[in-house]
Amino acid sequence: MIEGIALLRKSRIVLAALLLPISLAGCVSDRSYGESPTVEVAELEELPAPGVENLFVIGPQEALEIEVVGAERLSGTYLTDGQGRISFPLVGLLNLRGLAPNEAAEVIADVLRGNFLRNPQVRVIPSEIPPHTVSVGGQVNKPGEYPVLGQQSLLRVVNAAGGLAEYAKLDDVLVLRTVAGQRYIGVYNIQAIQRGNYDDPTVYPNDIVIVGDSPNRRRLDSILQFAPLLSTSAILIDRIGR
Repeated sequence: MIEGIALLRKSRIVLAALLLPISLAGCVSDRSYGESPTVEVAELEELPAPGVENLFVIGPQEALEIEVVGAERLSGTYLTDGQGRISFPLVGLLNLRGLAPNEAAEVIADVLRGNFLRNPQVRVIPSEIPPHTVSVGGQVNKPGEYPVLGQQSLLRVVNAAGGLAEYAKLDDVLVLRTVAGQRYIGVYNIQAIQRGNYDDPTVYPNDIVIVGDSPNRRRLDSILQFAPLLSTSAILIDRIGR
């Protein structure tokens, strides 16, 4: 299955149904999703890790120090526009948005090679590298951006966001990650992780963590408010809780 993923077009999204121990098979709930043609379901042991060089990517309004060895007139400080582009001498606009510095250097070298320089050597260095963060949203007490130094576990990231909120859906925690232009979505059961049923997965900078919402628990709470008025409340609650 993993070999098949490598053949997917870069525009597709891989929804990773992460493999759990067999003992949890009876606890896994329905994983319904919108069957978009851009989504492919795959079974993975874990999400692929991003390359270290891709932890920082160029965005809008970024100041870049660009050095072209032996070509001082081309070297200097460049500021990307609102779309992540720079106006580069001789070649015009270059779109660098979403590229790591080493990838941007290759783009610049490619457009210079042959036409202007035989074997251009280019270095791209961001003037300021912002702190690495992970975005945490959904049913947590304090959604937001949180700093990540190197690697961090999913449980630690959720705890940093104030922990799970009252209506968190424990078996529907998503981790979104882009690796080499391919977007992956991992689905986790955080309750099983807390119990030690399987390992606490690693979360990397630029990941997005989303804790799902449990409508059933909301309906249950609303019914409990009227429980004294219901003669068959135990039966109704049992059905809703399933």
